[in-house]
Amino acid sequence: MLIADGEFRYDIRKAGELIAVETETLAWGMIRGVRRPASGSNVYEVEAELDDAGLVRRVVVSYSRGPFSRNATYVAADNFLRGNISAGGSRNDLTTKLGRYSEVDADLVIFRALIIAHIRDRKQTRWTGRVAAIDANTLVAATGKQSCRQRSSDPHVWIYEPRMGDAEEIEIDDSGHVVRRRDSRGVETILVSKTPVSE
Repeated sequence: MLIADGEFRYDIRKAGELIAVETETLAWGMIRGVRRPASGSNVYEVEAELDDAGLVRRVVVSYSRGPFSRNATYVAADNFLRGNISAGGSRNDLTTKLGRYSEVDADLVIFRALIIAHIRDRKQTRWTGRVAAIDANTLVAATGKQSCRQRSSDPHVWIYEPRMGDAEEIEIDDSGHVVRRRDSRGVETILVSKTPVSE
């Protein structure tokens, strides 16, 4: 893998106040992650299967708030991300085109780390391309242009632009894990624990 396996916990804060907690596990080519608010009942969960290149091959996502729940499953193949969303007894099929490098962003911190790891593996210091991004609230996948560049000569700090007008400063460690992310709205995501995966 391009980044080391492990179990991670992130605190998400705004103006110093804890607004959510994200826990993630990367092991044996699988990502499992959950984001819960500090207050409230909505929960976002992701389980993704990666290929040997660290690209998403299949991803299952769910969003729940009280008695309401929504689920989606997507499979990446033949330059497309295809899937379906189920909610309240209804089911909708969706297809969106993958970009040149087949990147998928399921809205957890680890997917940013994977995209940056792919950029570094290609020996690039800047990149612009299309990413199939899954919205954590609607679970709808849509392809949009994103860009990323290394800040000056520091290989640990990257400026990531997930959409026009938004920017994030992302700091990674030597293992490729995100240790801090701060966006243009003042939301900061901080790695508070990292442990190896048990054999």
